[in-house]
Amino acid sequence: MSSPPWDYIAKLVCIGDSGCGKSSLTIRLCEGRFSPHHDVTIGVEFGSRIVPPTGPPPRQKHMKLSLWDTAGQETYKSVTRSYFRGASGALLVFDLTRKQTFQHVTDWLNDLRQIAEPDIVVVLVGNKADLAQPDSPDGDGGNRREVTRAEAEAWARRNGILEYVETSAKSGDNVEKAFTRVAERIYQNIQAGKYDLNDRRSGVKGPGAGGNRQVRLGPDRGKASGGGCC
Repeated sequence: MSSPPWDYIAKLVCIGDSGCGKSSLTIRLCEGRFSPHHDVTIGVEFGSRIVPPTGPPPRQKHMKLSLWDTAGQETYKSVTRSYFRGASGALLVFDLTRKQTFQHVTDWLNDLRQIAEPDIVVVLVGNKADLAQPDSPDGDGGNRREVTRAEAEAWARRNGILEYVETSAKSGDNVEKAFTRVAERIYQNIQAGKYDLNDRRSGVKGPGAGGNRQVRLGPDRGKASGGGCC
């Protein structure tokens, strides 16, 4: 049997209020496209992406990100929370054009940290940056930004978040960066021996886990096996 095209597999969850673009971010990462119309996520949906080595050595390994796109509605929170267990990373997403979604990230982070492992890597993501520019073609007078970069960065620092990234699922800007930053820190944690690769609760597994059916994504993109990506 051939070796799998990845060295480690890490479970990531995308969390945040409904309508922030979590599904659009995972579609953009997994399939390289943007869908302007997407059904509301019910419960949790799954996708995956293999991240090639990036950055300076010693990272010479490929990591498969197992992405869990969670529902943001209060109705499904009990289901959503159950998927926090065994996650090694999280994208905490809010909508730059809706202040209330930023105001709710504290609650999402508290829920995550109550359930997930202590070393979970979290990146704060302000999505819909394409609507938060001075020349935004939104049809009602330009920039719709309601959360400043300074506000978000200050919140991230206060709450021990790895980084704040502004993304646009529509244009693809910084989507790769957001996911890759999580993968890079997880890899650093692996090198530091912070995970038991034989314990599923750690959120990271070695190459002996799972199958070898995922698509290797770099210049070419494909849909993940096992149920799509959004």
